[in-house]
Amino acid sequence: MTNKEKAYHITYLKMALVWATLSKSKRKKVGALVVKNGVIISDGYNGTPTGFPNDCEDIDGNTHWYVLHAEANAILKTARSTQDISGSTLYVTLSPCKECCKLIIQSGIKKVIYIEEYRDLDGIKILKTAGIEILKISDL
Repeated sequence: MTNKEKAYHITYLKMALVWATLSKSKRKKVGALVVKNGVIISDGYNGTPTGFPNDCEDIDGNTHWYVLHAEANAILKTARSTQDISGSTLYVTLSPCKECCKLIIQSGIKKVIYIEEYRDLDGIKILKTAGIEILKISDL
């Protein structure tokens, strides 16, 4: 990876961190960007579906089952647009879970770049098995 490529990766990850601040989650704020050919084509953060109250946790602090992860929101947002995300790169502040990895594989995303590892690394294993390039950059 060249210095220029790393600089772009870091910039997109920093933007994903800013996007994460929009999340109403009290437990973990996560942001994601989908970039194709140097253009941001989608974005997302973890939160509730459109029309739901914005509280992500119940009164006991448990995450509601219907909360969408940042990468799922970014991928699903393209379903309502004309954007084709096949061949794109997903920048996400936290490595994807197994469920989101299925969406990543099916959407045609070819590279995932993240900052911090999720507690369950099975998602990363699934992505590698699918031939998706994985890169962790935590030195922002």
